[in-house]
Amino acid sequence: MAKMTIERNFFETRSEVMQDIGKSGFWPTTFVSDHSPELPVHYHNQDIIGYVMEGHTYLLDEEGNKQLIGPGDKLNIPKGAWHAEGEVTEKVVYIVTLPEPMSFMEALAPLEPRGPLPDMSS
Repeated sequence: MAKMTIERNFFETRSEVMQDIGKSGFWPTTFVSDHSPELPVHYHNQDIIGYVMEGHTYLLDEEGNKQLIGPGDKLNIPKGAWHAEGEVTEKVVYIVTLPEPMSFMEALAPLEPRGPLPDMSS
């Protein structure tokens, strides 16, 4: 079973992130997560690599354990790895990369969430 991993203090600058992305061959985009409730644990159908640029929050692992994340952390979320973003109480800025060009919202749509998805319309 694939598992999410966090490489703490992996980078210090955006330039280092861009160099790492160049090595992976993945396609980057920026994602800003504002105030939001904890998501239910879920998975995705493709590998995702994320870099925390600003802010602090936590991720839930496959067992629902909280893993604190902050600037400098690299998130490796393999296809099929159970995980979720925790409650966001401050703005968190990520650079998120995908293995091929695709709709960002389709790529990050939670599959088989282990609980109800929060209403994010407001």
